Parts: sequence; structure tokens; C-alpha cells
Amino acid sequence: MLAELAAANAAFGVIKSFVSNGKELASCGKHISDFVFAKENIEKEVHKQKAKGVTGGDLEEFMALEELRQKEEELKQIMIYIGRPGLWADWQKFQAQARKAKREQERLEAERLHWERKQKVSTLKLE
Repeated sequence: MLAELAAANAAFGVIKSFVSNGKELASCGKHISDFVFAKENIEKEVHKQKAKGVTGGDLEEFMALEELRQKEEELKQIMIYIGRPGLWADWQKFQAQARKAKREQERLEAERLHWERKQKVSTLKLE
């Protein structure tokens, strides 16, 4: 989780640097993507830990997620005040569509793996 947090912080630092130097948000699109990807990975890791019942680093996880929420709020303000009109709303829609597509891809991959395991089991029974 620390590596993902460091990646998110680094990406956000680059975003702020780009904006403070007067560059367009579009020119730091990769860094915005890196920030969001790292944030999603941290959230997924925290969710997995909670599902397993592991509660050792609750405060650390909470503080990491809180830091990312604050940075996401700052990114929102940057998009609203520096970006084009409607950029934040469009970004929210884009993220929602991307999450749906990713979930569908994960579901299809899980289904494919399930069928591959079933085929392996059935071929083992034949031998």
C-alpha cells in the first residue's frame, strides 16, 4: 500500500507542478491517470484486507485514504477553476464508464478462468 500511496503522491505533485507552471491539464493527463489508478489500487487493497478480517493497519489505511480524498478534492478544484467548463462533470462520467468497463472485463476474466478450471478438472477425471 505504501508504494501505491507514494505513486499517487508523486503523480499529484506533478499535476500541481504542471498547473502552477501554467500548463494545460491535458498535458498532465498521464499523471492524472496514474493518480486515479494508484488511488483505486489502494482502495481495492483496503477492501481486500477488510474482507479477510485483517485490521492491523486501520489507522494507516484510514489516513492514506483521507489524504487521497483531500488530493482528489484539490484535483476537483483544479479542474473546475483551471479546466474548461464542465470538465469535472465530464471527468466523473468518464470515470464511471471506465469503472463499469473494468468491472465487466474483470467479470469476463473470472468467468473465463472458471471455465478453464472446469475443463482441467474434467480432463483430469478422464485420465
